[in-house]
Amino acid sequence: MAHTPVNHPARPIYRAIAAITGLYLVVFGILGIVGTGGEDPFTQEEIRVLGQGANLAFAVLSLVLGVVILAGVGIGRNVDTAINKILGYGLMALSLAELAVLRTDANVLNFTVATCVVMMIIGLVLLTAGMYGKAGTEEEAKAWQDGRLLL
Repeated sequence: MAHTPVNHPARPIYRAIAAITGLYLVVFGILGIVGTGGEDPFTQEEIRVLGQGANLAFAVLSLVLGVVILAGVGIGRNVDTAINKILGYGLMALSLAELAVLRTDANVLNFTVATCVVMMIIGLVLLTAGMYGKAGTEEEAKAWQDGRLLL
């Protein structure tokens, strides 16, 4: 995409923010697994982890997503930007979908309003990190800069 910055000066900061987000998901997943131990994976009981509704399925999903984000940040080479963009869009869509079924039996991940807000924020943070974390050659950066000046 021509409008996505290449070699943005704050690229290391965005990678660090993505790593912190992945670390949060890992911690939430571990605490969720510990807190929901012995429960049905898709239970809709009043289980709270870090102020958010959780069940075993959502805790495992958070743990896996956090590990994927951390692995992407560790690999780098624009793999992290692709992962951050995809998971950012995915978490925002999940948040909106769960918000739509919040008080029904279809709320299989036991989301609460607080969980929807946190997942939306995490999605937005990952999307921002994905958009501004792209690395490239000097020629790509110059082409982006020239294209930006034309707009």
